[in-house]
Amino acid sequence: MNDWSPETYGRFRGFRLRPALDLLAQVQVGGLPAGDVVDLGCGDGAVAGPLRARFPDRRLVGVDGSSAMLARAVGYDALVHADIAEWRGAGLALVFSNAALHWLGDHAGLMRRLAGMLVSGGVLAVQMPRQYDAPSHALLRAVAARMWPARFDFSGWVAPVIRAEGYARMLAGMGDVSAWETTYVQRLAAVEGAHPVRAFTESTAMRPFVEGLTEGEKAAFLAEYEAALTLAYPGQADGSVLFPFTRVFFTLRV
Repeated sequence: MNDWSPETYGRFRGFRLRPALDLLAQVQVGGLPAGDVVDLGCGDGAVAGPLRARFPDRRLVGVDGSSAMLARAVGYDALVHADIAEWRGAGLALVFSNAALHWLGDHAGLMRRLAGMLVSGGVLAVQMPRQYDAPSHALLRAVAARMWPARFDFSGWVAPVIRAEGYARMLAGMGDVSAWETTYVQRLAAVEGAHPVRAFTESTAMRPFVEGLTEGEKAAFLAEYEAALTLAYPGQADGSVLFPFTRVFFTLRV
């Protein structure tokens, strides 16, 4: 895909930051062994400040594959431009990943590899959206498959993120695990010229669907998607919509 747009992604910074803070609250400062703190998939550095405040004496490293996002990221001792699927670290105290690992496959192997980067007593803390069956995401697949069935075939599609109990079972043999889910009922404000949910998804979930479309195809796709969203997420009197969004969390202390 093309590089990320920090401006588009940042429109809903508060909604995207809250889950990171909820995850961070479950990482205990006391007892964390010596070693670096890594923000894996750090994006534009939204979590750098909270991580620095919680671990002021640690070396803080941000890792991301987007040069546009890293150009906005401040507050780290080091920034690494790397594909997070390929990046390797060692001797780490904490690997913190907020809304990034759902883009990667083979979670069993991935989490095992990340856990192997930690020192004894180190923590892997992860948050990922689990929104794939909700209309906001399911309609992307349905509309794309209806409009271009030869280009969008989801017959063998499997959601990239499983339920929290699945991660609890997956990680059980690696250390102490805590896993949970939260559904945030977000009120999205009215957006001029767009359904609020479309505005929310266009910087993330929608990207793989419109990446290869012509401008005409993209306009047609967005019109169909918006029409479906209007039924799934009806507007309030002020034009806002209520948008439930589910996220899965876990911490693993090795």
